[in-house]
Amino acid sequence: MRDEICPPPLASKHSTPAPIKIYTHPMESRAETRPEQRIDQRTEQPIATRVSLTALLGTPVTDAQGHLRGKLKDIAVSTGPDGGKVAGLVLKTRTGLALVPSTDVMETPSGTLELRSSDAIAPLNDPGNFLYLQQDLVDRQIIDIHGRKVVRVNDVDLEWLGHGSVHLLRVAEVEVGIRGAFRRLFKGLLPRPQLEKFSRRFHARAIPWQFVDVIEPDPARRVKLRIEHERLAEIHPSELADILEDLAPAEREAIFASLDEEVAAEALEEVEPKLQKSLLEKLDEERIADIVEEMDPGAAADLLAELPEDKSDAILEEMEPEERQEVEELLEFDENSAAGCMTTDFVYVGTDATVSQAVQALRSFDGDPESVTEIFLLGEKRELRGAVSLARLVMSMPETRLSVLTEPRVLSCPADMKQNELAEIFDKYNLHALPVVDAQNRMVGVVQAEQVISFLREKL
Repeated sequence: MRDEICPPPLASKHSTPAPIKIYTHPMESRAETRPEQRIDQRTEQPIATRVSLTALLGTPVTDAQGHLRGKLKDIAVSTGPDGGKVAGLVLKTRTGLALVPSTDVMETPSGTLELRSSDAIAPLNDPGNFLYLQQDLVDRQIIDIHGRKVVRVNDVDLEWLGHGSVHLLRVAEVEVGIRGAFRRLFKGLLPRPQLEKFSRRFHARAIPWQFVDVIEPDPARRVKLRIEHERLAEIHPSELADILEDLAPAEREAIFASLDEEVAAEALEEVEPKLQKSLLEKLDEERIADIVEEMDPGAAADLLAELPEDKSDAILEEMEPEERQEVEELLEFDENSAAGCMTTDFVYVGTDATVSQAVQALRSFDGDPESVTEIFLLGEKRELRGAVSLARLVMSMPETRLSVLTEPRVLSCPADMKQNELAEIFDKYNLHALPVVDAQNRMVGVVQAEQVISFLREKL
């Protein structure tokens, strides 16, 4: 039997990338050392004894008679609904790898591991639906959702719960600081008690295990392990974009592929054009079209303009007619003009509308509600007649007509205005948004401040 649990952790450029771990709990940072044991105050018996994965690996495993049955090679952890539960210990035996349920193993006072029953050992012929701590977690990248950055796992802390006949092992937390690195570096050079003692002098940086999710690059294994990714949506799009930029290509693709269309669209709008193309490279046109449909039309047009024409046309073919028409119209404009950086998503009502009707229009708006700063008043032929800020809207009575609230003079710009001039107008009047009109003063879109900021950043 081969001495691996699943594909080897040191992957070649052709092998399956290592899993990425994601957690959604603030990283604990404690200068003081944790106690080796937690004591039940009533019975004065230890209820939990902390031990690191590094210290456990290689520990001899004996039967009740003291005969050596193998050495600990790894620890198998359940995923899905039972995520984090230690399912079994992987032993390296004379005949190959074997798995023993964690409930059939206990720690002895001397620090070795003892089997409750020799019959509990079974050959490990199939890696099963398990995550292996040493192989899949240690020295792998994780995403610190609280700190919005990519970090690396150095060790895993486990706990022995109870004592005597009730002696269970569970995963406590993941070490990402120097403490875990010290343990791994000096293992074998220092006795285990001294190694643990010295390592606890270092500042602890740990993540509670119950807040760990797994991103598995291999789609087949991801399904097998029942891994879900709802908590990825909790990351702000701009921060998720930063994380994607920090990851290696294979890991980046795994993260992006796991996002739903709406979250993927928001993240895609935040990354650089070169990275946008890289993220879409492995996706089919139908999947890309679903993502592009969720994007702001202006951002979608900018994205498709960066792709080869045949690829862009194929994506447009897969899009819904209404979204396709909006994007196609924007693609006809010069990208360095006001029309080239505007969005066609904006809220408008007729010139005789009331505050109550404007609120209803806001509620039925399909675009990004956070981008709305004003409601525009348009005539019968979509000519721009006025604009009312949301602040003025919320302070007015429902029956008030918007024509009474509109600004005396409404600023706008022609569709062919260059971005340099556009930036000057935004700076001069301290604008949040600026309507774009055609030669007949018909409103065709809105340029938002964030588009101007992006343009100015590119010039720096």
